Amino acid sequence: MVKYISRQARFFYSMNITRLTFDQYPYLLRQIQNPPEFLDCAGALPPSDDHKFLCVIGAREHSEYGANACRHLIAGLKDYPIVIVSGLALGIDSIAHRAALDNKMKTISFPGSGLDRRVIYPSSHWGLAERIVDSGNTLLSPFEIMQEGAHWTFPARNRLMAGISHATLIIEGRQKSGTLLTAEYALQFNRDVLIVPGSIFEELSYGPHLLYKQGATPVTTSAEILAALGFDIPDPDSAPKQLAMTGLNLCKEESAIIRALQFSPLSSSALIDKVALNASEANIFISQLELQGLIIQEGNVYKIKSNL
Repeated sequence: MVKYISRQARFFYSMNITRLTFDQYPYLLRQIQNPPEFLDCAGALPPSDDHKFLCVIGAREHSEYGANACRHLIAGLKDYPIVIVSGLALGIDSIAHRAALDNKMKTISFPGSGLDRRVIYPSSHWGLAERIVDSGNTLLSPFEIMQEGAHWTFPARNRLMAGISHATLIIEGRQKSGTLLTAEYALQFNRDVLIVPGSIFEELSYGPHLLYKQGATPVTTSAEILAALGFDIPDPDSAPKQLAMTGLNLCKEESAIIRALQFSPLSSSALIDKVALNASEANIFISQLELQGLIIQEGNVYKIKSNL
C-alpha cells in the first residue's frame, strides 16, 4: 500500500538541502564575529559579489500603511541587483519576500527554525517557502534541520539577517520588538540602518522613530534606498538637460515624462498620473518620445533606453 504524501510533505521531503561551510558564506557574513558553524541552504544562493543585500523587517501586526510602504519601496528597486533578506515571519517579513518575488527580485529567507517541513516556522508559510525555493531563491538556517523555533532561535537568526546585509530597513516596530534587536545587530556590524517614518500617533512608529533619534536614515522613496546602498542615482532634473545637450529639443511635457521615468519604469497609468496629463495628451507625448528612441515599452511598463 502506497502512503499518500501531501503536497506540503512532498515539497519538504524532496527539497535539496545543502550544508554550507564558512568559505561558502556570502562575503559580509564571513566578516562578523562568531559566524555560524554551518548554514543549511535550500535553493540557490545569489552571488554576493555583484548584489547588494537589503534586510527588510518590521511588525508582525502591521498597519495597512506599513504593508503598502513595504510593497511600494521594494517595487522601486526591481531593476537593480538587490537581494531582499527577511525572516519568513508573519507581517512585514512575508510581505517583503512576496514583494521581491512579485517583482522578480532575489530574496533570502531565514526562518527561525530548521528547514524540515515539520518544524519550519511559521508552518502557515510553507507555501511561501515553496515559492521562494521554486523561483530559484533561498532559505537559510543556522540550526539543525529538526530544530523547532524557540526563544533563542529568533535572536540568532536576526543577527545573521543583519550580518549578511549591507543595510537594514525597518518598517514599523513596537517597543521591545525583535525588529529593534535586528537593528541593534546591524549597528554593531557597522551596517546602515534605514527607517520608514510613521505617524506620531501610532505605537508601531516607536521603533523607527527611536532609531532615527539614534542616527538611522529616514527613507521615503526607493531612490533614497538605492543611494544608501551605493547606487548612482541620476538627478531627476538631469535627463532633460543632458538630452538638450545632444541637440534634442524637448517640450515641458516630454521633459516631465523623462523625469518621471528616472528612478524606475512605470506602467502607462502610473506614468500618466505622475505627469498630471490627461490620457490622450500623455499618450501623444509618450509616442513622440518612443519615435525619438528616448523611451521604450517593455511588457506593461515604459522605461528610458539604457544607452541614454
